[in-house]
Amino acid sequence: MLRNYLLTAWRNLSRNKLFSAINIAGLSLGLACVMLIILYSKDEVSFDRFHEQGPQIYRVVNDRIGPDKKSLGTSGNTGMVQGPAFSSQIPEVKTFVRLQSERIAIKVGDQIFEQDGLYVDSNFFSVFTFPLLAGSAKHALTDLHSVVLSEQVAKKLFGKTDVLGKNIEMPLGKDNAFESFVISGIVPKSPQNSSIKIEMLLPIGLNARFEPDNNWINFYLNTFLVLRPGADVQKVEAKMASVFLKEAKQQMAEAKEKFNLDEMRKYSLQPLAQMHLSTDFIADNGLTDASNPLYSRILGGIAAFILVIACINFVNLAVARSLKRAREVGIRKVIGGERRQLMFQFMMESTILCFIAFSLAVVITHFSLPVFNGLANKALAISYLLDVKLVAFYLFLFAFTSFLAGFYPSLVLSGFNPVKTLYNRTRFGGKNYLSQGLVVLQFTLTTFLIIATITIYRQFNYLTTRDLGYNDKNVVLIRTSRMKAGKLQVFKDELMKNPSVIGVAGRHRGTWGTMARVEGKDMDFTFEVVDPDFLPLIEAPVLKGRNFSSAFPSDSTQSVLVNEAFAKKAGWKDPIGKVVDFFYDTLKYNVIGMIRNYHHESLLSEIAPQLFIMHPKYSYGMLLIKIKPENTSATLKHIEKVFRSQDPFQPWRYEFKDEQNRQQYEAEARWKDIISFAAFITIFISCIGLFGLATLAAEKRIKEIGIRKVLGASVQSITGMLSTSFVKLVLVAAVIAFPAAWFSLHQWLENYPYRIGLDWWMFGLAGVVVLVLAISTISFQAVKAAIANPVKSLRTE
Repeated sequence: MLRNYLLTAWRNLSRNKLFSAINIAGLSLGLACVMLIILYSKDEVSFDRFHEQGPQIYRVVNDRIGPDKKSLGTSGNTGMVQGPAFSSQIPEVKTFVRLQSERIAIKVGDQIFEQDGLYVDSNFFSVFTFPLLAGSAKHALTDLHSVVLSEQVAKKLFGKTDVLGKNIEMPLGKDNAFESFVISGIVPKSPQNSSIKIEMLLPIGLNARFEPDNNWINFYLNTFLVLRPGADVQKVEAKMASVFLKEAKQQMAEAKEKFNLDEMRKYSLQPLAQMHLSTDFIADNGLTDASNPLYSRILGGIAAFILVIACINFVNLAVARSLKRAREVGIRKVIGGERRQLMFQFMMESTILCFIAFSLAVVITHFSLPVFNGLANKALAISYLLDVKLVAFYLFLFAFTSFLAGFYPSLVLSGFNPVKTLYNRTRFGGKNYLSQGLVVLQFTLTTFLIIATITIYRQFNYLTTRDLGYNDKNVVLIRTSRMKAGKLQVFKDELMKNPSVIGVAGRHRGTWGTMARVEGKDMDFTFEVVDPDFLPLIEAPVLKGRNFSSAFPSDSTQSVLVNEAFAKKAGWKDPIGKVVDFFYDTLKYNVIGMIRNYHHESLLSEIAPQLFIMHPKYSYGMLLIKIKPENTSATLKHIEKVFRSQDPFQPWRYEFKDEQNRQQYEAEARWKDIISFAAFITIFISCIGLFGLATLAAEKRIKEIGIRKVLGASVQSITGMLSTSFVKLVLVAAVIAFPAAWFSLHQWLENYPYRIGLDWWMFGLAGVVVLVLAISTISFQAVKAAIANPVKSLRTE
């Protein structure tokens, strides 16, 4: 009997190849989306859960509290002193570990490399569960001149991993002198789901040799506490507050008097397992960026919707095809077939279809993983699915999908009256409000996603093409050792010997921020150390006053430049001659020029007050080199040759400023692709559903169509009649989608200080695209029904 069911099911599926292929394609695509999202979600929630002491590990975070008791901002960083103080004075704290990141030059023989490193406490491996391939976890970091490398870094430096006991040199001595370090351990590649990625570990005591830091107001590293089992976190946080008030009381008073810093710090504990999916505290200083849990929810919602739509489309298509098998049902019933047998037969067909769809979904998932990993910035593998809980979930999903997709059609088909079916008089009653509602829902989301795709594309294009207020084209950035003005001039002279080098300017590394007193008030701003050639090189115009000049020796010690935002915040209409008081250094500077605002940071933040200085006590650590676009390769070789001759102990690395600026919008680029992909999948599955309903409508009205044709109706009029009701549904979907899209996307754009507007044509274009797709899908079945021979549909009457 079972063999007969399987054989009959297979014959029916193979006889209707197009129907079966469309059904399988829609369902397998929906299942593949679910599998990909499950892989993504599993990876997200599994971050940092492999550490044996994970439930007891917490990161020390803090909140700045102003005099009005309101929050001034949160931070995931601490200084050197918090960990030892909390550990020694709070009994519930078992131990602590600190992490501080730095990019360090490494010398191996005559070669210079640049490597990200982490300064950590010697008990790092006893707190975090990272295995060592070579070396002792207990003693690997006890000596100040020991270093632990990852396999990848060992291969990069030596070409092999068997390097235990070998030496490398790093400029970590006094005045950046190179010192020798012994490789004391080798670790494998850090897990994908780890917030701490180990490349190189160094003892954190190296940072305290020359300048010990006991300041409670410094925040530049991560501190983790290990609590004893059963410890009450709230009580520990209360004790942390007491320790801070006692230990930092004098320093906070001095800060208030000297810097007018009237604020407090409220310390709390963030569980290690919650760190990755929290955006409340910055993840930096050696920790990978936190992930916004909203992304997982959005992806999960898209996957769930696609799966539900795919399953319901499966039902619609099965029912749409059911009338073709009405006589088969009638004959089976006449010769003694029972309803349960018929239901089992149709359920068997559904199960076979679902099995094929599941198998195909696994194949689609496997081959689409590289693309998905690129979109989601992950390194997921199909092997992640081989998990006991996930396998159980997929078995349940398979059974549920098979039941959902097969039960309703089998119930309908098995309930046909044999007499009516043999006379071809079977009808489906009702208005199919559920199916029509589904079409509206499908195309509402489809229209919404198309509008979202257009908006995200335009916003991304706006961010990457907007005038930045300066020229970032053909500007090469290279990092150098810290150098004074004299050394900078030597660099310039050598580089300018090549006619393809247009200009060279010096700047400090990274982004600096500080404060000063302006018009009697303390003011925060971005602090730029530049030389006189910097502004002309990037073509940032001086609106008032003048630029720095070597013709005025006092410029290097007594003068500063400010931007328009600085002058506006200071309340200056004309800033020339105004005074900026660096009271904590007992230095006062005169403003000699105001430059036009330019986007010194990304367009994700507003232009901040900016001050430029060239005091000799500061050094330059970066060169900006303007080159001609012709013969770029040869020019870069010249720059490299000069760099290696002038700065032999610094690794050679360069990047172009315009590429660096574009990289700031990687998240926007990634979500642009993800939403586009989701829109495409949703459109495809929605069209499949519409195809099913159009087929059902044509089957229901086949005799009406025959009568109309006999009475002289044209193909065009019949096609229009069959299409009109579905076009109305699509228009209803557009009416619902437009305000929802406007409201949601308006809220999303509010996150950008510089943004596009929501123009009417974006909504019109989305509506036209959806309407064209819907009409194209419906027309195929409508035209087929309209050109059918009316004799065949009427001769059974």
